[in-house]
Amino acid sequence: MKVTFEQINILGEIIYEDDYVKHYHFQEMLTRYDSNYIEFKKMPSVEVFQQWEKSLREFHRKNNQNHLKFKFPPNEQIPDTLKYYLKRVQYNIGFLELYSIQPSQFSIRKNGSVNVQFVTEEQLEPFLKLQYNEDVKYGVNFAKEKQQLQLRRFNDADTYFLIAYFEGIPAGYVEVIEKESTVEIDNLFVLEEQRHKGIGGHLQQAVMEKFPNKTVILVADGEDTPKDMYQKQGYEYQGFQFEVSKVEIF
Repeated sequence: MKVTFEQINILGEIIYEDDYVKHYHFQEMLTRYDSNYIEFKKMPSVEVFQQWEKSLREFHRKNNQNHLKFKFPPNEQIPDTLKYYLKRVQYNIGFLELYSIQPSQFSIRKNGSVNVQFVTEEQLEPFLKLQYNEDVKYGVNFAKEKQQLQLRRFNDADTYFLIAYFEGIPAGYVEVIEKESTVEIDNLFVLEEQRHKGIGGHLQQAVMEKFPNKTVILVADGEDTPKDMYQKQGYEYQGFQFEVSKVEIF
């Protein structure tokens, strides 16, 4: 099954859309960059980018948001002229990679010390504690807002949280979003001291077993090492998307 970035779940509301852009905004969590940004449908010129840059800056400042983030059309390289401008004004330039796999194609070596559970009321507290301790490095305000967001999402019918224990100690987690034909793996995390023990693989295996008839999809940082793990596990590369962001002090 061919999948596209259009199938990736976005936490945020489209507050403006035309033939060229979509503007996403998430009032419930203004500090979440992945929910507050502009996505270009067509690759902009430098002049067009600057127009939308000014628009987003003014909008974010009215909402006390100090970041700017933009996504570009999938599977298109940023032109050199625009890339030169982005670097000159100190944007961080990165790209995402989209992957998919059929559950029947996924397998791991079992580790009896790893136990994965779908989060219920009983596991909610350790799940949230793990997330808070990871999120707080992005700021206390961000971590607290994320906790409230997760408490709301916990009751969503299409959202699942999973927690992994290693020898009885909470060691990792993942979030899952179910749609009609796909299941998206998001925010897969394993404590640094617990890595290389197969915990991430066990979290994925639990998803595969829960949803054997759906295509499993995920987005990976194109410049980070987890994408190498996904490739080794048999995920199929489906495309890329460039994005840029920066923080402004005002």
